[in-house]
Amino acid sequence: MCVEQYDAELQCEADGCRGKIITLLLRVGKLLSEQNDIVAALDSLLSYMRRHMGMQRATINLLHRESGHVFAYRSMGMTPSEQDRGVYHVGEGITGKVVENATPIVLRRIGSEPDFLNRTGTIMLDSDKDMSFICVPIHLGRKVLGAISASRLYQSDEALRKHVNILSVMAQMLAHAVELYLVENIDRVEWEKRTRLLLSDLKERFHPDNMIGISRPMQEVYELIHKASPTRVTVLLLGESGVGKEMVANALHYGGLRPGGPFIKCNCAALPESIVESELFGHEKGSFTGASFRKGRFEEADGGTIFLDEVGELSLPVQAKLLRLLQERQFERVGGNRSISVDIRIIAATNRDLSEMVAQGAFREDLYYRLNVFPVMIPPLRQRGDDVIALAEYFMNYYAKEAEKNITGIATSAMNLLVRHNWPGNVRELENVIHRAVILAEDEILHAHDLPLSLQPQTSSGKGQPPNLENRLASIEYDMLVETLRRCQGNMSKAAEALGLTRRTMGLRMKRFNLNYKQFRVSA
Repeated sequence: MCVEQYDAELQCEADGCRGKIITLLLRVGKLLSEQNDIVAALDSLLSYMRRHMGMQRATINLLHRESGHVFAYRSMGMTPSEQDRGVYHVGEGITGKVVENATPIVLRRIGSEPDFLNRTGTIMLDSDKDMSFICVPIHLGRKVLGAISASRLYQSDEALRKHVNILSVMAQMLAHAVELYLVENIDRVEWEKRTRLLLSDLKERFHPDNMIGISRPMQEVYELIHKASPTRVTVLLLGESGVGKEMVANALHYGGLRPGGPFIKCNCAALPESIVESELFGHEKGSFTGASFRKGRFEEADGGTIFLDEVGELSLPVQAKLLRLLQERQFERVGGNRSISVDIRIIAATNRDLSEMVAQGAFREDLYYRLNVFPVMIPPLRQRGDDVIALAEYFMNYYAKEAEKNITGIATSAMNLLVRHNWPGNVRELENVIHRAVILAEDEILHAHDLPLSLQPQTSSGKGQPPNLENRLASIEYDMLVETLRRCQGNMSKAAEALGLTRRTMGLRMKRFNLNYKQFRVSA
């Protein structure tokens, strides 16, 4: 059939034979509303475009919002490989421009438009370049979801205009279904992928093998975590403030049976006594003046884990409600009378002696035994030996990267001060000390004078005065001598050369600080 004949038939159909387009609209509407089958609806449109609009090629393009790519979802007149090549960035080519600007673009002749990229490779013959190209956006308001594109030869501008109108109407009709498809399939898949990656990262980050600490006491803690994680047993974390109880709670949750479930953390000591019950159990509308309905932390944790830090700070009335929750996994909101069931794992932590509190009547004995099913004692930092060094180096690298500083190590004098310190604030105190030292550091090594006065050796007067210039220079000199001797394994000649000193000057400086090259020799 020649083009003139087809345009004549099209004119007849547009003017008096509208049954076919109405049939298409009814069929597409039924597929979308009754069967929720967008693929069949799009294929019906493509079939209509081929049979009744004479299109040689047509494509339904969708926007992948996460990547910003416009890809060919369904097509007609293309091979699978040609369809796979039809991917554009927003703003790229004709299709990308339509998606970017949400306005139709019509090319009267493809060969005359340099922005037509022919990425699919379907335009191969000279006669193909004489075809026209229509591209209309699929959008809801300002949100663009994709585009419908098609090409064929036209003799009549009127026929081209009518086809643009038909495709624009179909794009509007399909918009809601396309948005739903993108949300349920493309966006949801992307969200699930990000969730899996995040969960995998969390599980890896909080895996006991990645927790910092090689001391025997910490190895025993890791063993307990491995045993408790795959169970739903209630765990009670014991230890001084700052030892890392929250880190252990993370390891228990993300290594447990429901790592993808909610993980709610609650510091009981930080909650005012007047609202702690409402915070934990929630409250009903009107339960007190101005109260609106609110879920509590336990409801938010349903299907996952709740971490109750400083559980020893809870009042006796709240302890009674917590006991019932542990026994029955049920509770009532404040101001409510309906029991709410939750499926949660409870991890509690305290730095107080709960058994002594029980003896004093400050903590319920029955609750204590309910919480103390699987106790884990986390040792203080002063009992963890070489963990101080490992932790100090970890925090140094972390905060140096954060501050964009090139800090490569900790001087021996500074490390000696760190190891000798008693660390009453445990890991948290060590982290703060290293963070401060990184901020103060003026070269690539953390020196003793970068550490706070609380770690510095006392002066003869016992008042711990800040070091003067001479003391500070001496500290830097000592660090440089020690580090160079260690690097040269006690070879004084090499160390002197590295420092730009003569061997005699090197010896005098070592004598000043009571250093002996033998202590830096590596034993065979």
